[in-house]
Amino acid sequence: MADDHDGTRCVRAGLPEPAPGEPFLPGPVFAAPYHLDPWAGPAAAPNGYGRPDNPTRRLLEAAIGELEGGDCRVFATGQAAITGLLLTVLRPGDTVVLPSDGYFPVRAFATDTLTGIGVRVVFAPTAGPYPDLAGVRLVLVETPANPGLDVVDVPALVTRAHAAGALVAVDNTTATPLGQRPLDLGADLVVASGTKALTGHSDLLLGYVATRSADLLEAVTGWRTITGAVPGPFDAWLAHRSLATLDLRLARQTANAGALARLLAARPDVTGLRWPGLPDDPAYPVASVQMRRMPGVLSFDLGDADRVARFLDASRLVTAATSFGGLHTTADRRAQWGDDTAPGFVRLSCGVEDIVDLVADVTAALDTAGR
Repeated sequence: MADDHDGTRCVRAGLPEPAPGEPFLPGPVFAAPYHLDPWAGPAAAPNGYGRPDNPTRRLLEAAIGELEGGDCRVFATGQAAITGLLLTVLRPGDTVVLPSDGYFPVRAFATDTLTGIGVRVVFAPTAGPYPDLAGVRLVLVETPANPGLDVVDVPALVTRAHAAGALVAVDNTTATPLGQRPLDLGADLVVASGTKALTGHSDLLLGYVATRSADLLEAVTGWRTITGAVPGPFDAWLAHRSLATLDLRLARQTANAGALARLLAARPDVTGLRWPGLPDDPAYPVASVQMRRMPGVLSFDLGDADRVARFLDASRLVTAATSFGGLHTTADRRAQWGDDTAPGFVRLSCGVEDIVDLVADVTAALDTAGR
């Protein structure tokens, strides 16, 4: 498995050993209680009760773990995974460094909940500068950041953090494990929303935490068991089925993002374009070395909210929707959700439509939207 290429790894990840008469991927197991051994109880079998135990969930965890290069625990949502990670690792009196330009509900959770239990919260931009890390318990970074798409040099930050005694967690949602493997770059933990490009069909909610540390894995597992933040078996099965096409989906999404980035860069009526794959993007020097492939997400500014609405109304192939990483190209004016962005700031997520059609549609929609 380790020597296989991305497409092969995605298709084979987490599958049980083949057996005559059995499906490639077993169907979802729906159960709350399982039969127990009258004498040995839950020690006799891996399944005792549905909250901590489910074979469908374990197969998905094996698959994501293979792709990330660590042991994995899946959660009901990405937000459940990241808040579970923070509350597992942090204690009153600890200090955590969080991205000031990352996913805004994480900042809201830190301000509303972490500070309320005595955790000191420090915010830093993804691209830096970072504060003195002495006395810091955890540094969480999101790279590329959502929605601004800045990138941090993970190995350099890990070196600084570990020298100060801090753990490093990387939110890998935008990149996916095919775009980068933070554990290989030295990070202690990976957290991500599997709702986005990882599963990519816009039909489920999922999150996960991955690590190579047995102690951290045990702590995260214990937290999930106690809080019950688990995905249902059908969502876990859907997610595992969807992983098989991850390499194919990302290849088209990245190609579409590159084509749209070149189109938007040439238009004087579009400003603030960001995509780490452009050679003149501020993130390119780090991203081109650190990342194995660029994301299918880009951002830009159309000046004001009305022009964004006109653009989306005029487009046939760009759907107005939040989230990203799905099969359909979508765009989202982030200020309407509370992000600290300009009124005309747009996050556009490329789907898997044909490049020629998508470029033509976006060109026509921008022309119709005017300035």
